[in-house]
Amino acid sequence: MNGKKILFVEDDKSLNYIVRDQLKVAGYDVREAYDGERAWELFEHESFDLCLLDVMLPQIDGFSLAQQIRNVNQMVPILFLTAKSMHEDLIYGFSVGGDDYITKPFEMDELLMRISVFLRRRFIHSGKEVIKRCRLGRYMVDFDDALTMTADDGTVKMLTYKEAQLLQYFCDHTGQILNRSDILKQVWGSDDYYLGRSLDVFISHLRKYTKEDPDIKIVNLHGIGFKFVGEVSEIQRA
Repeated sequence: MNGKKILFVEDDKSLNYIVRDQLKVAGYDVREAYDGERAWELFEHESFDLCLLDVMLPQIDGFSLAQQIRNVNQMVPILFLTAKSMHEDLIYGFSVGGDDYITKPFEMDELLMRISVFLRRRFIHSGKEVIKRCRLGRYMVDFDDALTMTADDGTVKMLTYKEAQLLQYFCDHTGQILNRSDILKQVWGSDDYYLGRSLDVFISHLRKYTKEDPDIKIVNLHGIGFKFVGEVSEIQRA
């Protein structure tokens, strides 16, 4: 047992059993549910390291469940299980707090790899030491444990896993021209159409979080990618 606890929600009982069993074999502590209402009850009373949510659920659908989870917990990674026919809806899923998705049918090896990546608390880019904490303009940012942005006036903003990972990547490459494909490969591990669209959602989140500091900018470079502008100092690396 590796001590990591997963909330797994899937209404297909056969798939639920198979995936749950494989997760347990891999050493995870799994709490399963077959509908969104039961999943929410579990989440309200227990702590989880990761949530694995089917999108099409009875009672409360996966996107609505993710939104409820995000209202009380910004840090727990949320992965969606989705059919190909649901892909257009994924952008909404990212906007309400999802971090990543995996398409049915999927290989268990791929799912286990995705889960393992999300449960590593330290973020890795190209094998080099990355920023653990830093000052970004008017904010102190903790990428390591708390996943927070603390403004000079003491206001604290909790970041989701992917928001923190994306901001960390930007802070580590401030002033550089960043290709969209490179960002997706480094932060999500894949460059596909739907993740590309989700990148814009996460960037809009970061712009909102940093709007009180006019010196911080995420500049669109049409047809290329982005350029992150901001003073990064007091850097601690892991």
